[in-house]
Amino acid sequence: MDVTALTHPDRLWSVEEVLTSPGPVPAAAGVYGWHFEEPPHPALPGRRLLYVGMAPRFMATRTSTQNLRTRVRYHCRGNAEGSTLRLSLGCLLGLELRRVGSGKHMTFGREGEARLSAWMVDNARVCWVEHEEPTALESQLISQLDLPLNIDQNSHNGFHGRLKGIRAEARSRARELPIGE
Repeated sequence: MDVTALTHPDRLWSVEEVLTSPGPVPAAAGVYGWHFEEPPHPALPGRRLLYVGMAPRFMATRTSTQNLRTRVRYHCRGNAEGSTLRLSLGCLLGLELRRVGSGKHMTFGREGEARLSAWMVDNARVCWVEHEEPTALESQLISQLDLPLNIDQNSHNGFHGRLKGIRAEARSRARELPIGE
């Protein structure tokens, strides 16, 4: 695959466009890429691809039921527990991570998740490529491109250690706080 379809796409879609019904994102397997007008951290560049993901995700015991449309939309309006992208963005933006519910899950709470969603409306743009083998394609992209917001398979990236540290600190603080809403 020509990586320019994700690094320099013909079109980037806003969060508002993605959330329209039925929306532009296909209900198919593939890989998506997130670009950011303003970066979530001063050490990161803006106006370029910073993260790739795939749908469906193939796990050891099962395959997720998500497709490009459901996964991209989840990143737009879900929470940090279900989106490593949202977790990374919120931590980099300094939002307070909290244990919620039974205390096993961590999100930025209603207010923090709403602030993150609003930030994404202003700054996040997405593109995608349909692909029958998204796992192999995602791995190839992570190994070839500078994607500072990806965690898995990305220890070679110069920002990887810093991002992991920021996320670990946020989780550690959350464990010390009372369970939130």
